[in-house]
Amino acid sequence: MGTDPRLLRDQCERTLERTDFVGIGRREEGKVRDSYIRENERTIVVSDRVSCFDVVVGTLPFKGQVLNQLAAFWFERSKELAPNHVLSVPDPQVSIVRELAPMQVEFVMRGYLTGSSPTSIWTAYEEGAREYCGHALPDGMSAHEPLPEPLLTPTTKAPKGEHDELTSREEIIANGTLTEEVYDKAAKLAHALFADGQAWAASRGLILVDTKYEIALQPDGSLVVVDEIHTPDSSRYWYRDRYERALSEGRAPEALDKEYVRRWLGEQGYRGDGTPPELPIDVRCEASRRYIEAFEQITGRDFEPNTEEPNARIARNLGIEA
Repeated sequence: MGTDPRLLRDQCERTLERTDFVGIGRREEGKVRDSYIRENERTIVVSDRVSCFDVVVGTLPFKGQVLNQLAAFWFERSKELAPNHVLSVPDPQVSIVRELAPMQVEFVMRGYLTGSSPTSIWTAYEEGAREYCGHALPDGMSAHEPLPEPLLTPTTKAPKGEHDELTSREEIIANGTLTEEVYDKAAKLAHALFADGQAWAASRGLILVDTKYEIALQPDGSLVVVDEIHTPDSSRYWYRDRYERALSEGRAPEALDKEYVRRWLGEQGYRGDGTPPELPIDVRCEASRRYIEAFEQITGRDFEPNTEEPNARIARNLGIEA
């Protein structure tokens, strides 16, 4: 289990920062994923880019491989709860999926009063807010405590380069983004997926703290989960056996997600505005180690890193020219 630190440092020189493939459809670049769209199919290439505060701040070795394979694991595990868009996984960093339009809402589930971003529930609470995304919060809570019950705290879906905005069920229905029926159906699905994810994480010695889901609405009214699910990019994980000790010592629980990078950036005074500071190689390697550890802890499988030049490998596995 685990990955040789020397391999992580070497791979820092071979990260997948950008793709530009020809012959597999129209290219769309997201914060982390490059998509190629044709007819009813989308080829998603998961890069090694890391995004914090809705800004791409660098690359992490093997990050794309971890995200793609962990999403595939969760999609397979949760398919009885909810249909998903995956058709095949032809490369460690590629998924071919059905082309579906997600709702213009991200369904964010939170189980704990935590977070360090300007829009996090703990940031709002610490500043005195006792209502968050339409939910009343009790007085007297401390950072990292479990919420009285898991909360769905939706956000808008911002275009690349812009920030997602907090919203609420009432605002989403009032402005016509979704009908009451569709929102409540998606909310029920988000709660079910989160409960299942938390139960599995607990069985693996982890706490699934919070996560986000993207959901597409089919013409027949059915819902399909798209994008990713329960990855370290879309979710926060803590070690269950270290959680109580961290709280008793007045520190944040150890995270297996990009919160490590977010906190490092915050320590440098960066909160999402302007040009981010360059990530040192030690920070990149430690963040990568945590991503890999998350994969192994969640799945119970050894992570098998592929060190080939990624663009050439992906082109070969897709049967196209690099």
